[in-house]
Amino acid sequence: MHILFRGNWTTRARLLSGLVLFVFVLFHFLNIGLGLISPELMERAQDWRLAVTRSAPGTVLILGAMVTHFLLALARLAGRRTLRMPLWQAVQMISGLLVPPLLIAHVVHVRLAHELFGVNDRMGYLVALIWGSPSAWKQALLLLIVWTHACAGLHFWLRLRPWWHRALPAMTALAVLVPAFALAGFVAEGRHISALLADAQARAALVEAWNWPDSDAFAQLARITDWALWVFWAMVGLALADHVGRRLVNRLGHRVTIRYVDGPEVTAPEGPTLLEISRMTGVPHMSLCGGRGRCTTCRVIVEDGAENLPPPSPAEQVSLNVVNAPPGARLACQLRPCGRITVFRVFRADGRRRRAHATQGQERRLAVLFLDMRGFTERTTGQLPYDVVFLLNRFFDAIVPAITAAGGTVDKYLGDGLLAVFETEGTAGSARAALHAATGIGTALEQFNHDLAAERAPPVRIGMGLHLGTLVLGEIGAAGAAPRTIIGDTVNIASRLEAKTKELDATALVSRELLEAAGVDCHALDLVTVELRGVAGPVQALPVRSLPSLAALPGLPD
Repeated sequence: MHILFRGNWTTRARLLSGLVLFVFVLFHFLNIGLGLISPELMERAQDWRLAVTRSAPGTVLILGAMVTHFLLALARLAGRRTLRMPLWQAVQMISGLLVPPLLIAHVVHVRLAHELFGVNDRMGYLVALIWGSPSAWKQALLLLIVWTHACAGLHFWLRLRPWWHRALPAMTALAVLVPAFALAGFVAEGRHISALLADAQARAALVEAWNWPDSDAFAQLARITDWALWVFWAMVGLALADHVGRRLVNRLGHRVTIRYVDGPEVTAPEGPTLLEISRMTGVPHMSLCGGRGRCTTCRVIVEDGAENLPPPSPAEQVSLNVVNAPPGARLACQLRPCGRITVFRVFRADGRRRRAHATQGQERRLAVLFLDMRGFTERTTGQLPYDVVFLLNRFFDAIVPAITAAGGTVDKYLGDGLLAVFETEGTAGSARAALHAATGIGTALEQFNHDLAAERAPPVRIGMGLHLGTLVLGEIGAAGAAPRTIIGDTVNIASRLEAKTKELDATALVSRELLEAAGVDCHALDLVTVELRGVAGPVQALPVRSLPSLAALPGLPD
């Protein structure tokens, strides 16, 4: 199933009904906006539009979409175990609840008036009905609320797709222009109709053409409007009562304990989803689709207590299969814990990194380490963007501590690789720190691949180039956006050494300059001489196939 239509049947029904209503609303607003050009064009466009919407299939489709969307929204409100949610989701929910009380009067006095009393509900009739009254302001507000609700839903549905981000500036402009165009058309038609009604003869002709309702008809329409509003508020009240009742039952019932890896341990009532528990307890938990099961950004790995969980629903299992999720993976928005569990959040919503900056450039002789993941493109082909990011973040989380523990810092991340520099007081210390870091990376990589094997994923292979030479360090870039970085031939040589490891079937190439600076006796080593593209002269280096073996280099201090 395509990523945009994943989720259970209620999620898909709400999405499809929302798309039907979005198309209806879009053409309705464009139709109103044509009043800015000419009343005749607006009337002609309405004829074309009504030929579709007033047909039997069109009526069933639109009415069915309205009822489905509204009932599913109420069911979602009633089923929530917490009202804590992201701001965008709160705006969408509140705007959705504001639509029916403003829309009911419009539907009753237009469509229902047409069906019950034969009113010719042209655009002019509607404008004449509300122009110059508070109802005009209410309908303008309705237009803005409906459009805001629709655009928010569309954006948070499509934001998972890369092409949507490229089209976002144009779509934002259109999102602003459509309601502006509709409101301008409404004002233009209002002035036109107001001028016509000022003439007694024209007014009589229009009243007859529209089959204007009499006072009894208007009284009946008003009663229907009041009755519909009472029904609406009663349904909202029942949904809220159900929501409150569920929360009370859960609060008095059994409680579950959730331990988050690299996070807190919390207790919560049994019944809410894991995503709702995270929000109730203030634990950051990513969910791009708002907990609808369409994306998998809320997924977790259950490390302990899997026996306390119900099995995945078919919809959840489909989403997990699409991303080739390992055993123990679950969607937090679908999972309802019923016992103690320990979970690892795959995507963190609160990760930040800070780095100190140097304001003045300086030249130093230091060791650098250039690392790259092998076969990254082939490994990630066909995967979703957040799965690619997840793999990279897990990989870096595994190996970077070895660099920092040895006294190094990551100067920059280069997609599936990184550049690290070892700033110590002396050249020898920098060289030894680089070798210790490479040894630690080897050990960390072995453990990382062991974890991948448990998840039935192929191991990760790397290539590294280590070199020591003169570097320029400083903040490089435009004012206000100048990150601290390093440049120089030393970086280029380390990069070329890493690329050469593929030809030599080695995990790392360590230059002679770095080895000698670290105090290693190079006479006992099998060094190779390599020609590096873009580097003047050959470079001698040690091919290393097992990184932990670097700890046993002759002459290297402990």
